[in-house]
Amino acid sequence: HVLASFVGVITPTLIIGGVLGLGEHIPYLISMALIVSGVGTFIQARRFGPIGAGMICLQGTSFAFLGSVLAAGFIAKGKGGGPDEILSLIFGICFLGAFVEICLSQFLDKLKKIITPLVTGIVITIIGISLIKVGMTDLAGGFKAPDFGSLENLTLGGAVLAVIIMLNRSANQWLRLSSIVIGLIAGMALALFMGKISPAAIIESISQQPWLSIPVPFKYGFSFDWVAFLPIAIIYLITAIESTGDLTANCMISRQPIKGESYLRRIKGGVLGDGFNSMLAAAFNTFPNTTFSQNNGVIQLTGVASRYVGYFIAGILVILGLFPMVGAILQQIPKPVLGGATLVMFGTVAAAGVKILAAEQLDRRKLLIMAVSFGIGLGVTLVPDL
Repeated sequence: HVLASFVGVITPTLIIGGVLGLGEHIPYLISMALIVSGVGTFIQARRFGPIGAGMICLQGTSFAFLGSVLAAGFIAKGKGGGPDEILSLIFGICFLGAFVEICLSQFLDKLKKIITPLVTGIVITIIGISLIKVGMTDLAGGFKAPDFGSLENLTLGGAVLAVIIMLNRSANQWLRLSSIVIGLIAGMALALFMGKISPAAIIESISQQPWLSIPVPFKYGFSFDWVAFLPIAIIYLITAIESTGDLTANCMISRQPIKGESYLRRIKGGVLGDGFNSMLAAAFNTFPNTTFSQNNGVIQLTGVASRYVGYFIAGILVILGLFPMVGAILQQIPKPVLGGATLVMFGTVAAAGVKILAAEQLDRRKLLIMAVSFGIGLGVTLVPDL
């Protein structure tokens, strides 16, 4: 479970930190992402009153928020803000936005009439396609890199991509589940051989970190902006529906009812848990959380759905997060290595959206909705000056 989700938990933080120039804050932010992921997973597995699904619902930083979080960061940066101001605005709007999902969790049955599979499929596809630009930029060397698009960078990113593809084609399910982690490790080894990273730089980065990362609520302050808040609120709306699908799949694999009062209570508790954990994430300096779907594959593979396994997963993630040296090492991953991995992950997000749309009976009305949505959604992405 930890191998299947680890890269997903830390990658949004690495991308946001790199794009917004958060530098020295990244190891601490990674630590907080891991700790909150562990605490959120425990809440979902243990279930506290109405909060939590009572199943293995691994919580992690959501890729869906990446675009709107970066947009909020650029708003703060555009006003002359430094890292503290950027993070203050991001965590402020994410904290208040979490209440959107918390409230919606109690009206899921009614919400499905408005947020249909067509709407969800379109939004997830647009999110995935817009994020591919981030992955490809990293693969080429990173934003404004002096060696952008060099043969070395493309070789390194391409090698990671090739390893992940080969492992995903393997008959061994364990290799398929661990493909992203193994791809990153292989990429780090190749980068070391190519001289892209040095052991001395890693040791120096570790030596600059404290022994323990202590969670400090709202360490960077709390601020708000309506323009930055609205896109975040919409994504919270979409993730509430997306999590419903992931939780239903978890119920099916775990042989729990997928109809009736107990099912509805479990789903409401899971989505409420997502919202509460996202609120917790913002309070403790990390980005919104959601239920990871890849861990349903692990349950299916192992045949073990006991929620007590979730306690161990939570413990491992919290322990990893307590040591900032983990974040310091991960910060040294070269951009092309990260890009090779994220290109697959973001492509997978887009493909998941296409899969939802493919299940729809597309009449003329639905095709028009898709045409206008893709036109405007991707139009803004391609012409951001608008």
